[in-house]
Amino acid sequence: MSKLLYILFTKLYPAAAAMLAPFNRKARLWLVGRKHIFRTIAEGVLNDSRKKIWMHCSSLGEFEQGLTVIEQIKKQYPEYCIVVTFFSPSGYEHEKNNQVADHVFYLPIDSKSNASAFFELIQPGLVLFIKYEFWHYYLAEAKKRGIPLLLVSGIFRSSQPFFKWYGNFHRKMLGCFTHLFVQYDEAMKLLRTINIQNVSVSGDTRFDRVLELASNAQPIDLIDGFCDNKTTIVAGSTWLEDDEELNHFVNTNPDKRFIIAPHDIGEERLKECESLYKNAIRYSQYKAGQFDSNGKNVLLIDNIGMLKFLYRYGTICYVGGGFGGDGVHNVLEAAVYQKPVIFGPVYDKFIEASGLIQYEGAFSIEDALELETVISDLLEDEAYYLETAKNAATFIREKTGATACVLTYIQANLLLTN
Repeated sequence: MSKLLYILFTKLYPAAAAMLAPFNRKARLWLVGRKHIFRTIAEGVLNDSRKKIWMHCSSLGEFEQGLTVIEQIKKQYPEYCIVVTFFSPSGYEHEKNNQVADHVFYLPIDSKSNASAFFELIQPGLVLFIKYEFWHYYLAEAKKRGIPLLLVSGIFRSSQPFFKWYGNFHRKMLGCFTHLFVQYDEAMKLLRTINIQNVSVSGDTRFDRVLELASNAQPIDLIDGFCDNKTTIVAGSTWLEDDEELNHFVNTNPDKRFIIAPHDIGEERLKECESLYKNAIRYSQYKAGQFDSNGKNVLLIDNIGMLKFLYRYGTICYVGGGFGGDGVHNVLEAAVYQKPVIFGPVYDKFIEASGLIQYEGAFSIEDALELETVISDLLEDEAYYLETAKNAATFIREKTGATACVLTYIQANLLLTN
């Protein structure tokens, strides 16, 4: 039954995307991006005779997790060609011109014939799947062809089908992997309850990634000018529900600076933010020196890719998603800059958020009143602020090393130089 439902899902998903495409930009990109997909792939790789490594990511966040691994592979084995695929348009559209990957494609929808055709074109010598996306026919094809297949930064929970009485079909997917690198001990223990033994705890490669980004961060003159050495709150990846909790504090503190980076930067979403934040100006419209003269103290970020470099400017950082969306977004991008981090109540599925709270480097708040209390406590007690900031940075520093763990395994067991 599980396999039938899976096949039904893979058949219905493109049909649903086609129905939504006229009204939904992401659905339209998903559909158009896969038009003539095998011709696109063939045109990209057939004249590339290098040995290939294929990395698949669901979206942009997973790509960031896998990026540190392929960067290191590229440095140590420059003769290899890196092929990256995405399921989601948000990942593909943002990284289609990435300089580390040699080729970037949408993943054709999972089917036996598509998986076979894809492997015939790519001919990978190593396959990396990142975090949690599992496509049955692609995994089975890798196993059938005897191609090493690794899961990087995997996460598992007891609620997943792998661990249910009806999960035999899903368990077979896990049996296709040569080795699974998971983020935490509980995940390894869960896998061993279903007799998956080829697993080890590596941690999360995102810790390595954010540390690398922070180490190489360059000043942004416009942001320096905007902050002007004033107390600054950076709120990243916000949803409407986050902004509704933030806006009272923002609008009643004209002496402070606020940088708001919405998760969605569509025009409708930007206008929502402008209606909530009365002294906001979009980054694309910002000119140096404009804030003091016009009374603008809120900078609304209307681009993608800048946020991870903006948290460094925050006195305190707020990470969105904990009131709306699927849960809190990437708290590591803020904590790495030694900043106290605040987020909403929905974070239980995100072990890095829970870990940051345990290290006393972050706070989860239930409403706007609690938000203002936490900020006031931090700003009014310098020793408390500095200790919290230090805890956040310690959390990051102590969790790095996952990339080295994966690379060591590849070097010792997969012999890429052959």
